[in-house]
Amino acid sequence: MKCQAAVVSTTPIADYALLSDRHSAALVSRDGSIDWLCFPRFDSPAVLARLLDDEAGHWSIRPSSPFSVTRRYVDRTMVLETRFHSDSGTVVVTDGLLVGPDNEEHRLGAEAPHVLVRRVACETGSVELEIAYRPRPQYGLVSPILTPVNGGVTSRSGVEWLVLTTPAVLRPGAGGMHGLLQMDAGETMHFGMHSSTSEETPARVWSQQELSDRLDETVRAWQAWSAHHQAYEGPWRDLVHHSGRVLGALSYQPSGAIIAAPTTSLPETVGGERNWDYRYAWVRDASLTLEALWVAACPYEAADFFAFLAAAATLSSHEPLQIMFGIGGERDLTERTLPHLRGWRGSRPVRVGNGAWNQQQIDVYGELWSAAFRLVEMLGHIDDNTRRFLAGCADLAARRWVEKDQGIWEVRGDPQHFLYSKVMCWAALDRAVRTSDRLGVVGRVDWWARTRDEIHATVLRDGWSDEAGAFTQHFGSQDLDASNLMMPIVGFLPADDPRILATIDATERHLTDERGLVYRYRTQTGVDGLAGEEGSFLLCTFWLAQAQAMAGQVDRARATFERAAAFVNDVGLLAEEVDPATGELLGNFPQAFSHIGLVNAAWEISEAERRRAGKPALQLWKGLS
Repeated sequence: MKCQAAVVSTTPIADYALLSDRHSAALVSRDGSIDWLCFPRFDSPAVLARLLDDEAGHWSIRPSSPFSVTRRYVDRTMVLETRFHSDSGTVVVTDGLLVGPDNEEHRLGAEAPHVLVRRVACETGSVELEIAYRPRPQYGLVSPILTPVNGGVTSRSGVEWLVLTTPAVLRPGAGGMHGLLQMDAGETMHFGMHSSTSEETPARVWSQQELSDRLDETVRAWQAWSAHHQAYEGPWRDLVHHSGRVLGALSYQPSGAIIAAPTTSLPETVGGERNWDYRYAWVRDASLTLEALWVAACPYEAADFFAFLAAAATLSSHEPLQIMFGIGGERDLTERTLPHLRGWRGSRPVRVGNGAWNQQQIDVYGELWSAAFRLVEMLGHIDDNTRRFLAGCADLAARRWVEKDQGIWEVRGDPQHFLYSKVMCWAALDRAVRTSDRLGVVGRVDWWARTRDEIHATVLRDGWSDEAGAFTQHFGSQDLDASNLMMPIVGFLPADDPRILATIDATERHLTDERGLVYRYRTQTGVDGLAGEEGSFLLCTFWLAQAQAMAGQVDRARATFERAAAFVNDVGLLAEEVDPATGELLGNFPQAFSHIGLVNAAWEISEAERRRAGKPALQLWKGLS
């Protein structure tokens, strides 16, 4: 199929691929355009943002004549290889954010130089390429002066300095620099975009050999990380390993923070208002990510995250744990809109910051403790700061479980007694009691145990509905919520308990779209306080598969998993949701939650199949210290 470049702000979300140096991220479209790039951090103002508005900046390299595209990640890396096939020849563009030197074991990206490299190699024939470079710092607000220099183009915007290394001659026009480049078979050229601030070593023009060597170094570094971190052998091995790399790519190396997604304001429904900034570290998302990393990568990343979280959080008996932080530990994430951006497919508003930062969501204590429990199992120890931090979280769960909150889905309507929040407070106290010998606490364990049992009895009494034939969204409700699929996953009830089996069946019958993908809940109830609808949720579909596997329904679990996994794009990435009408990916991209669900469901199905075959459970990591 031949194609020409589309208007990029309407480009399907699934057409993008992720680049990461574990400091920042870029999205590259199938037609060779970098339409999203934030330097020097994931949450920095974008310097390329055509993802959200045609005029907000891009950098494209592609054939000037019609072409078809195939692409892949270089084996076991997050370096992208895009192959353009035209009538006159074939060109391969290899894109990567440099991770820098010294990437031993867990230091991948520690010295990233903030350089995006594009290697262009003509494989066959002769191909004319068109190059367009239009940086627009500050989310498209700034049109910088572009100055040609020997071997490149420079621009400055306030304290930000951008230098493009280009072997092609570019000339000003149409608000940027443009040029044509004729390449013949066997020729290879390198382009680079280097960013710096006034506090860093100034960005510069790089030599062709430097860019080539550093890109090769980045490929080797990702491959070494994968070899050192990834031990899973089971169903969907390649998908699980790739998801592990995606989760690693969404981690901020300097602090250990893990972002929910590298983008902002990709909508949950086209043209709707459910558009949020996901470039922050949610306690919930990051904790669940660490559990997935145990399967798909390596448990050592847990130590970095807990060090970050313990430093960022301030706990007291009067204030709840903040649910999210900036990737450097920032607490104030005040939300604002960017009215100059039209949004992806006209979906407004575009938001930066996130207004949920000061919500009460008491489920976070359970997610945090579930990851901590895994950390203790794997690493065998916790430091003093983390020990005090976790004990404080257990205290808060014991005190606050009786309160209403905004819940896992961060509703912007009235707080409720959400069932999932109560269950996760139970999980926090259950893990705290079981780990109490390592916490060094005195006189609190009995209180934790009594409160845990009280929560359990309350959920069974007030959370079950005979009318719905299932556990429901909140006390007094008859509505279903996919988060209740987590009840067997966290061990609140056995997966073969009749009430759990009924909830699994009710979810599959009444909370799915025509493709069998699971909704979080029905928006028509108005519980979230927002207008419009949303797509089906990939994480929830993977939860259904995981719960089915735990219940011994292995064939059903496999079928559910395959329905969700079918929505990975051509380079193995998942967004948050799927449009029930069109099947398109929706929401911020790629989404950690979706890849977490994939990993954990694949693991549970693998274990269920081993149990069915009479085989022992797999041990991924042994002798860690």
